[in-house]
Amino acid sequence: MNKFARTLRIKSTDAERLLWRHLRNRQIHNMKFRRQHPIDNYIVDFICIDRKLIVELDGSQHAVQTEQDERRSDYLKMQGYKILRFWNNDVMKETEAVLEKIHSFLK
Repeated sequence: MNKFARTLRIKSTDAERLLWRHLRNRQIHNMKFRRQHPIDNYIVDFICIDRKLIVELDGSQHAVQTEQDERRSDYLKMQGYKILRFWNNDVMKETEAVLEKIHSFLK
């Protein structure tokens, strides 16, 4: 699972790279985020372990695999995580609004 997570970090989407530039190095409320982090059988896009916050970015494939995403989200919520989901397009075109939602959650 760790090797696959490493591969996902290397092959990040444009939206993931953009959001990572804002989350890395404790830029929001001095909170540490990790990217492409494994949790049991899943790999989450971004996670703040201290606040149990997962940030997921969804591309067009997620419009089709909604049932799979729901099962995954339900499992992660049962583990105590809060999940914020954003469309890749929103990250690219409305970055500040996305960052504000993350910032608001971490307040």
